[in-house]
Amino acid sequence: MWAAPEKLEPVAFEAIGGFESDDLEEALSVFKSSARRLLDGRNQQRPARAPSQSLIAVAQAALKEEASAQDFFKRWFLPFRLPSPGLVTAYYEPVVEARRLPSSDYTTPVLARPADLVTLNETPLILPTGEILTSARKQSTGDHLPYPDRQAIEEREAAIGAKTLAYVRDPVELFLLQVQGSAQLKFDTGERVGLTYDGRNGWPYTSIGKRLIEIGAVRADEMSLDRLKATLREMGVAPGAPGRRLMQENRSYVFFTLDETLERQRGPIGGEGCALTPLRSIAIDRSLWCYGLPFWISTIIPWRNKQETSFDRLMIAQDTGSAILGSARADLFFGSGDQAGQLAGAVRHKADFTVFLPKESLAL
Repeated sequence: MWAAPEKLEPVAFEAIGGFESDDLEEALSVFKSSARRLLDGRNQQRPARAPSQSLIAVAQAALKEEASAQDFFKRWFLPFRLPSPGLVTAYYEPVVEARRLPSSDYTTPVLARPADLVTLNETPLILPTGEILTSARKQSTGDHLPYPDRQAIEEREAAIGAKTLAYVRDPVELFLLQVQGSAQLKFDTGERVGLTYDGRNGWPYTSIGKRLIEIGAVRADEMSLDRLKATLREMGVAPGAPGRRLMQENRSYVFFTLDETLERQRGPIGGEGCALTPLRSIAIDRSLWCYGLPFWISTIIPWRNKQETSFDRLMIAQDTGSAILGSARADLFFGSGDQAGQLAGAVRHKADFTVFLPKESLAL
């Protein structure tokens, strides 16, 4: 039986505005990519709640049946509305100029996962302060110690022994790569290589956008991705400069791997381990939801262009994020490149959520 995180309100498919006019065949195709991951037994990049046996059965059916998408979702799922209002934000995959070797213009290293970093999702490290760390540094004795935070890593990079994968222009560029969790690196040779999340140091995430608003550097109604980057650079990002110190208030630090697999060529890899699809994949709170669940999201956001318009689509949970907390909370994947980034950076809107749960997993 599904143990819902909150009281859910059952609704009829007919009561979901726009359901029949959505491109459900595309949504089913994205669900099938999750279904393959649910069935192949490979480890998830960022483990989420375990899927129910009923969802596994639905995944098997999705890869065997040839019914229309609408018939498929109606046959296997029941929709439940989550308490409103929920909240959606959006994210994207940056395309970033990079170099294999450092130069006067490319000085900030992109680090690979260190050998002594261990992920502790099931048994986190709890500090005397009450802080909960989801990764740690493994000692030769087998003990776990807190991993260095962002400031310590930046100021004593050599001490952690991590391989440098590439160099980008400045700490702001790296910071945004880490917030988004993936990127395409564009080298001066013309080569493009996927950069994929490969772990974090375990310290809690702090929103620098919120901090800029709190200190009065940016007004809340003027905050955007471009404004955030410009403000940090104006404050200064050299070691010890105000912009650099502000970024270091986010102690969370993300490590990457270079990824040239066929799956990565289809798109950035989410926490579930499959390529994300623009405007169909979402990041969810992995402590509450499992990957592969469909969510109907209804809101009004700037997603086609800067004009806010209705967004009513069936989305599939394929990713997660440190700032995505709560059942009615999602990060919408907008795609790759600057245009997707400009639109994504303007999204922080209330939304209505309806989750589709497998019929057999419910006590009806």
